[in-house]
Amino acid sequence: MNVLLIGSGGREHALAWKIAQSTMLGTLHAAPGNPGIAEYATITALDVADHDAVVAFCRDTSIELVVIGPEAPLVAGLADALTQAGIPVFGPSAQAAQLEGSKGFTKDLCARENIPTGAYQRFNNAPKAKAYARAQGAPIVIKADGLAAGKGVTVAMTLEEALAAIEECFEGAFGEAGAEVVVEEFLSGEEASFFCLCDGKTALPFGTAQDHKRLGDGDTGPNTGGMGAYSPAPVMTPELIDQTMREIIEPTMRGMAAIGAPFSGVLYAGLMIDETGPRLIEYNVRFGDPECQVLMLRLKDDVLVLLKAAAEGELAHVSARWKDDAALTVVMAAEGYPATPRKGTPISGLDAAEANGAKVFHAGTVLDGDQLKANGGRVLNVTAQGADVTQAQAKAYEAVDAIDWAGGFCRRDIGWQAVAREAKK
Repeated sequence: MNVLLIGSGGREHALAWKIAQSTMLGTLHAAPGNPGIAEYATITALDVADHDAVVAFCRDTSIELVVIGPEAPLVAGLADALTQAGIPVFGPSAQAAQLEGSKGFTKDLCARENIPTGAYQRFNNAPKAKAYARAQGAPIVIKADGLAAGKGVTVAMTLEEALAAIEECFEGAFGEAGAEVVVEEFLSGEEASFFCLCDGKTALPFGTAQDHKRLGDGDTGPNTGGMGAYSPAPVMTPELIDQTMREIIEPTMRGMAAIGAPFSGVLYAGLMIDETGPRLIEYNVRFGDPECQVLMLRLKDDVLVLLKAAAEGELAHVSARWKDDAALTVVMAAEGYPATPRKGTPISGLDAAEANGAKVFHAGTVLDGDQLKANGGRVLNVTAQGADVTQAQAKAYEAVDAIDWAGGFCRRDIGWQAVAREAKK
């Protein structure tokens, strides 16, 4: 079957790498793609914001499945346009994508369906939001309601930080995404990422991971789109997975169907785990980036079979199997990230990095002639497998150290929680 993959980041490179292994695949097309994706796909200069152009391309090239990687095209309704044209698509409708497109929408759903999450209030002006924050005290969490590329969340440990974050949102730091703000309870515990493939009726558990959002070692510095991840997440025991399905995922599926927006695609629950069990921090409606990279390394099955089943409402008839090995990815970012990343710096040594079995996914690269250069904030995802997280971490950093990129940096402690657990065994 012919497939069109939408996106240009490390998540999409990982998906392209895995889709290319499918025995079902005819031709894989990608828009806009990147130099890494180009190893597996035919790159097309397609404006994904032009839904009519995407539909026309799919018809002209006999596309039988479109896989939408990033959240923005989903919130903008690309899946709706494809569905209306009769083209199967992996990804939710615009209304269902509000689970990520609006933090307030998700919190309201949680309230209706009694899904465990932090207490919250929604505000469309700074004075009322600040008054609520003062009344609640710190620590407290300030979130721009809309899509802000992973940067619209402030975990404020002081009231001053909270008030400044509220001011930042309403002064336009995140554009329209900050026109409304959600102020919510600070949750303590251990974070984990939990994924399900969904087809509107069935939710199929699809792996666990732990991300590292903070920029610096020791979980210091500002929040980012993610500086690394590993899978599986040891905190997510079979019992906790069952509880998450029962208390969070299944009520969400019921609640979305009840409002006429059945959820199809991948549902990514960011969870906080404490002694009472899981609580929902937020939803994303696409694979995590960089969590997708470690999931694709660990997945035993043909991912195209699973994505097609989700798009066609057939998930009840498939299952997902996982390698026992752990996988870990380290994000290499450009100097200046997340504020003003420096672009155009040369990168080499990727072949040496992959010599011992690691896989380097391109997240923000461009070819200038034959020279690979940085073209984004998060630029490379250096990914490796091992018998446990400790071994996967060692292999990933060995590969990182083989890369010659003077303009890049990374955290040196990805996987620290799992490594500490393993050291005690």
